[in-house]
Amino acid sequence: MDKITITVEQGSIRLDKFVTDYLKEEYDFSRSYVQKLIEEGYILVNQNIVSNKYNLLANDEISIEPKTPDIIDAIAQDVAFEIVYQDKDLLVVNKPNGLVVHPAAGNPDNTLVNGLLYHIKDLSSIGGVLRPGIVHRLDKMTTGLMLVAKNDKTHKALTQMLANNEIHKEYIALVHGVIEPNKGLIDAPIGRSKGDRKKMTVTDINSKYAKTHFEVMQRFENHTLVKCIIETGRTHQIRVHMAFIKHPVVGDPLYAFREDMKLEFGQYLHAARLEFIHPISQEKKVFSCELPEEINVKIKELEN
Repeated sequence: MDKITITVEQGSIRLDKFVTDYLKEEYDFSRSYVQKLIEEGYILVNQNIVSNKYNLLANDEISIEPKTPDIIDAIAQDVAFEIVYQDKDLLVVNKPNGLVVHPAAGNPDNTLVNGLLYHIKDLSSIGGVLRPGIVHRLDKMTTGLMLVAKNDKTHKALTQMLANNEIHKEYIALVHGVIEPNKGLIDAPIGRSKGDRKKMTVTDINSKYAKTHFEVMQRFENHTLVKCIIETGRTHQIRVHMAFIKHPVVGDPLYAFREDMKLEFGQYLHAARLEFIHPISQEKKVFSCELPEEINVKIKELEN
């Protein structure tokens, strides 16, 4: 975590709540952990140590200093998720909405990794003690299919396949607005936003190329259901690209509209399909999973 400086635009909010909300998407710190950082002097207001209950004023400057992370080890916990497939080398899981993938400071347990350690005997060690077996991630509020490696040989092979775009990944997203073309390609580089550190953005500065193909599945009065296929795996890629073309993902707390923050489900984005050649057996593998019930309910509402 790099040093973060924030200038408050609007006051009348408690410091601990403001910082927790600001850092939630990227770091997902709990409010109690943020309060601990404030108490220990890692979070300052106008270069002064203040209490958790300090009410911010407009133009207050918040400084968040990096803290050496506490040494934590992932523990086995009975966390609920669906195992779609597994063999001696890998498994495919269906991650539910709201589940963080791996432990981090302020979010040390009850993650997918904790559940994997509980249900699976062997996982690759490449990701270290906090990310065993994790080949790629999904955002906390994104549902659907993820690959997990059981040994280091498989992990290395899958990582290389991802880099070579040899793993076909399809997502389904419900977005705001009606998309007119039936198909399209968004070819726009993505990097960290200078104005808001928790956001990514389309930019030519310190960015990486990113490509997202989309295809309209269904149109509604003010929304569109789209299938997205990504050639690259940049942070928040689909969410950033859809917002870039003025069709943000419904429920996205970062890139959609203020009213989307009220939706309990989070963003309506689902990793629906995986297709790849098994790196050990060389068999073609194809996996798909149905949309979560909450997304189906939302679609029915829009159809009516």
